[in-house]
Formats: sequence, structure tokens, C-alpha cells
Amino acid sequence: MSELGFLVQRMRRRRRERSARGSAVSLLVSVGPESGADCGDRRPSAEIAERLQLDPETALSVVRERVRIVDQDPYALADSYFPEELVRGTPLMLPEDVSAPGGVLASVGLIQARYRDEITVRMPTRAEIEKLSLPSATPVAVHMRTGYDANDRPLRVMITILPGDRHVIRYDVSAD
Repeated sequence: MSELGFLVQRMRRRRRERSARGSAVSLLVSVGPESGADCGDRRPSAEIAERLQLDPETALSVVRERVRIVDQDPYALADSYFPEELVRGTPLMLPEDVSAPGGVLASVGLIQARYRDEITVRMPTRAEIEKLSLPSATPVAVHMRTGYDANDRPLRVMITILPGDRHVIRYDVSAD
């Protein structure tokens, strides 16, 4: 399920809760792909460098750090890492919204042919607790998605931090 799927799931649940209470529905106030964006280039961690097939000692990655907001509350953290040489001079290096049909990669002419998802669950870092206003003892799911082009070249690593009290992770998988 995509990030949007997570948000839609939460909105539907809140709508049902509000309808049951008979209150007005004011669901999505701000959830732009770049809500709270912070962008820049930096040396990637060893884990990100490995996933992007970059030299961790010399290569740079472009990072887009975002806080997703729903109903004026922090909902999830979504950080994307791109090989710097692929996105140099493109809008992905700027904090502005770069949403486009086909996704942010398509907005700069990169076509993602496949991706690999990994989901782990852990306790949040202090920074995540603060950014997400987490209640104590709330675990987070870490959804790490690595996107590849048709030649299996890594294009992006996206790490989404999903608080356990706000998300349902659901996948539909074909039997084929």
C-alpha cells in the first residue's frame, strides 16, 4: 500500500469515528508531498550508500526530508535519498512540491520499473518522538523502499516512519 493508501485508510477511519459521534468532518488539512520539506545534499549513511550503490566515502546523495501532516497533526516522516549525479540541477534539489503524474522520479525523467520494500518495527528515536508528537512507548514501523530503473540501477531510497498508533499496513498480493 502506498503512503497515500495509509493516509486514505486513516481518513476513512476518522470519518467513521466522526460520523458515529455526529460531528463535522474536517479530514485532510495539509498532506502535501513536501509538507515540512528540508532538502540538501550530503554524504549518505553506509546503509543508504549500499542501497544506492554509492561509495560511502566519496559519493553524495540528495535528501528530501518531509513531515506528513493530517488534520494539523504530524502523521509520518518520509525521507527520500537520490544519487546526486542523477538529480543534480533538477527540482528534486529544491524544497518545493515536485509531485507529478507518475511520481517524483517521473518529474525529472527517471522511470522506476520496480521497487523493493522492507518493513521493520522498532522503538522511535528521540528525534522521531519529538517530530511526531508520539505518546510514550509507541513503536514505529520503518518502511524502506528502494526504487530501480529497468536496468536495475537504484534511483531512490525512501524511508517512511509510521507510528504504530496511526497506521495499518495492508498489502494485496496477486496469486500469479
